[in-house]
Amino acid sequence: MSQRDMKATDMQNRIDAITHAINPHRLWDSIMEMAKYGATANGGVNRLALTETDNNVRLILLEWINRPNYQFFVDAIGNLFIRRDGACPSSAPVMTGSHLDTQPSGGKFDGIYGVLAGLEVFRTLDDLEMVTSSPLELAVWANEEGCRFVPGCMGSACFAKPEDLMHWLAITDSENISVGQAVACFHRTMAGISHRPLGIPVQAYVEAHIEQGPILENTAATIGIVSGIQGCRDFQVIITGMEAHAGTTPASSRHDAMKTAVQLLHDLYTDEALASDECRFTIGAFQVYPNSSSVVPGRVVFNIDLRHPLQSSLTVLGNKIIELCDKHSHTGRCRIQAKELRWRRPIELGKNIPDLIQNAADRLTLPSRVLPSGASHDAVNLYQCCPTGMIFVPCEGGISHNEKENAAFGDLHAGAQVLAEVLYRLAENSRESML
Repeated sequence: MSQRDMKATDMQNRIDAITHAINPHRLWDSIMEMAKYGATANGGVNRLALTETDNNVRLILLEWINRPNYQFFVDAIGNLFIRRDGACPSSAPVMTGSHLDTQPSGGKFDGIYGVLAGLEVFRTLDDLEMVTSSPLELAVWANEEGCRFVPGCMGSACFAKPEDLMHWLAITDSENISVGQAVACFHRTMAGISHRPLGIPVQAYVEAHIEQGPILENTAATIGIVSGIQGCRDFQVIITGMEAHAGTTPASSRHDAMKTAVQLLHDLYTDEALASDECRFTIGAFQVYPNSSSVVPGRVVFNIDLRHPLQSSLTVLGNKIIELCDKHSHTGRCRIQAKELRWRRPIELGKNIPDLIQNAADRLTLPSRVLPSGASHDAVNLYQCCPTGMIFVPCEGGISHNEKENAAFGDLHAGAQVLAEVLYRLAENSRESML
């Protein structure tokens, strides 16, 4: 046997040991334990970004992995990093992770599976007393969901483009608390944890996640190899009229922001292009001011989430939204302002890490398929920094952002096994793996 073959055999034996040692019960128990924090009456989780509950869950995570071979870091936007030392400490880390924040009526698996699958890989390497060549890092990204602070994936976006920090810190929630104020509370909770600059070099990033759609379940596939992530444009629409007495103001004298909103919404929802099945058009946040039953609304604010896998279509559809807002503003009694919050182009993840994911799934005899991601993830921002990949596992009925969100014990285990192999190969043979 040649020296090269001997090295390959040794590598395979180590990977076999790691994937065999991944503990599905420990992973499942960790997910169920974390689900207690922010638990809802209907079995879901309400853990909004950078709240006391979100911050305390991060402290629990640190307690679970508090060992001498780890370092902990926070940064200026509220991200948390857990670094497992490597034999070459000066090397850029191989990173994995996701987020711990949820939607107000979210589930137990969205985001946190990627964090705890990464944690399980780290724990398994500790159990086996294995040291990787490059350091490994587990990232907990801040405000991925974007329901408290709009838009989402904020922590990873700022990591990828540190020059935007002041823009992000100035954004406020519905109670007029700024991201900067919330991050300051997070830092007080994390007192004693080292601060690190945004945007450090990263060798590679791999994120595990539930699919949040039905494709894997419908095709009996256990592992999804993500080929790319569709683009999105986020808008905030502000309709300004004039408040008036509901009982004394005749229709001819009203500047009714709600009536204008209803007319605009009708055109947006019935536009043929926006209503097509390939387009993802959503209005999920809607506010009426002053929100009194006896006052003609003087102001309406709502947010639009627009997604499409093709950049050309995303451009046309987003411009259509602006045109419809302008049309109603010029023909009605109320002023309409459409403010664009984010424009993220679709991405293709390339071949390097997806091929590693495919090879790991094949070696573990796990049925797999290649598919795009309809949802946005922190991986879309890490793609700007380093080679990036995503591993999907099925979720029951494709249901997510819902208290009924569920994933199977065996599928979660399988995803963690694939993640373990890919991370280990990258950390041991990163240069060779990326060729």
